[in-house]
Amino acid sequence: MRTFRQFLLSEGFVGIHTPKLIAGASEGGAAVFKLDYKGQRACLAQSPQLHKQMAICGDFGGVFEIGPVFRAEDSYTHRHLCEFTGLDVEMEIKEHYSEVMDIVDRLFVAMFDSLNEKCQKELEAIGKQYPFEPLKEAGVEVDPLGDLNTESERKLGQLVLEKYGTEFYILHRYPLAIRPFYTMPCADDPLYSNSFDVFIRGKHLVRMASSKYGAPPHGGFGVGLERVVMLFCALNNIRKTSLFPRDPLRLAP
Repeated sequence: MRTFRQFLLSEGFVGIHTPKLIAGASEGGAAVFKLDYKGQRACLAQSPQLHKQMAICGDFGGVFEIGPVFRAEDSYTHRHLCEFTGLDVEMEIKEHYSEVMDIVDRLFVAMFDSLNEKCQKELEAIGKQYPFEPLKEAGVEVDPLGDLNTESERKLGQLVLEKYGTEFYILHRYPLAIRPFYTMPCADDPLYSNSFDVFIRGKHLVRMASSKYGAPPHGGFGVGLERVVMLFCALNNIRKTSLFPRDPLRLAP
């Protein structure tokens, strides 16, 4: 079975490992786990975002990491964990940030095809306990008018499925005001941004932004792999995808 790692290596990406003990928040706005580091204030990494960008500035054409990610939000929902396994990718952009969307599209479609082909026994076992419909895999791109809440995401997923016959789709050109500070504005309209989100079954999966400060043109994305499994198998709770899940109330075993 072709893995995320094999696909990205075949596309010329380099696997890296970034520190999980860092001096400050790697993504503004989200809560962090704080700790003492030999008398200095430190925290657990929310993302390898800044280190990925440093690698691109160091002339890596494209990098990726598969490793632990820590988020301290008090989120008690069915789709949030405080610790999860993240797949993070960053790459140079030669002409347009749609190059990143192309990588995302081919990466996930290849993975879904491989899972359906090579993991039939495992998927059948899951289906007996938690029945689910196979994922409809075509990709579609749609321009958003603004940010989406959970209910809006769900409704949009229904509409896209009805109109395009797909449960895997991309929204791009988000309003700049609702994206991270480092996101690049669109050249044709500075109110919008060079960014996109990827959705499966009407649920947010991947968030991407291209950078505008102090670096070559580049972009990337990050995705929690437990959430990929949850959405692919249409499970009702992300805790079913983790051997030892960590949420705001669970620290053992």
